Amino acid sequence: MGKHSRPGPPNQPSRAVPRVDAGDPLAAYNRRRRPPMDVWRRHRPLHGGGDHLRPDEPRALEEWDGFAYIPAGTADNLGAARAWANGTAPDSEAAAE
Repeated sequence: MGKHSRPGPPNQPSRAVPRVDAGDPLAAYNRRRRPPMDVWRRHRPLHGGGDHLRPDEPRALEEWDGFAYIPAGTADNLGAARAWANGTAPDSEAAAE
C-alpha cells in the first residue's frame, strides 16, 4: 500500500463523500456548502476543553448555515447538548434558546 492510499478495498469507491451528479451545473457549489463530515449541528464546552470532560457545565450550540458554523444557543449540560445535536430533543428550537 502506498503512503497516501485510502483504507478499504481498492475496487470500491470511497464512501467518505457522496458522488457528484455530472448533469447538475451547481454540483460543485452544493458540495462545497456541505458541512464538514456532514455534521449540521454540533456543541462545544463554553470554557474549552474536551467534549466529555465536565458533563454538567453549559455548552455552546452551533448550526451549519452553508458557509460556517453559527451560534444557535446554549444547553445546560452535555446530555441536553447531545439531544439537541441529534435532533431528539422534544422541541429543538426551545432547547436552543
